[in-house]
Amino acid sequence: MGLFLLAGTAGTPGPVRAPLVLAAPAPVVAPSASYTLTLTGYNAVPEQTDDTPFVTASGAYTNPEVVAARSQDLRAELPFGTIIAIDGPASDNNGGCNYDSVSRHIGYRVIADTMHIRMKRRVDVLFGVRDRYLLASGRTMNAASLLGACPGTSVRVVGFVDIKNPANLPKSQAELAALVERSSSLAVK
Repeated sequence: MGLFLLAGTAGTPGPVRAPLVLAAPAPVVAPSASYTLTLTGYNAVPEQTDDTPFVTASGAYTNPEVVAARSQDLRAELPFGTIIAIDGPASDNNGGCNYDSVSRHIGYRVIADTMHIRMKRRVDVLFGVRDRYLLASGRTMNAASLLGACPGTSVRVVGFVDIKNPANLPKSQAELAALVERSSSLAVK
């Protein structure tokens, strides 16, 4: 759960954001649960979302550094706010999967969006529209398109952050990673 505090220093009053704190996971989420599913990618554009591409189904802003969507059949296992680590597919020979090419843009993700009802057993990683790659042909391709579909991808639950207030969603991959690292070091003690 994150907190928003109003504080000021002499002469410079203004909002100060308190550090995010990992919330207790929803009862249906088993800590360290792992799922094998298909990984895909998307962009926050009307053609790939709905008519409000910059707002996720959870109400959070579509931040391509931290947001992922899950298929609706996984809503009990991966509710909004679940932090996941994507370990990638079991094999590189997964047809149109180019996970290794785009993995540097994935990192930890927070489930904050949902996919169309026809999708099953999938996690969709939000990529920035400017995340582009130069292909050998000289053409450039967006990371979401380059990723393709990666069946057999392992996804692990590593935490939960309360995003009922969208301001609690971590703003960057560094902030999300620090949150996960801090919570796992506390769990070890």
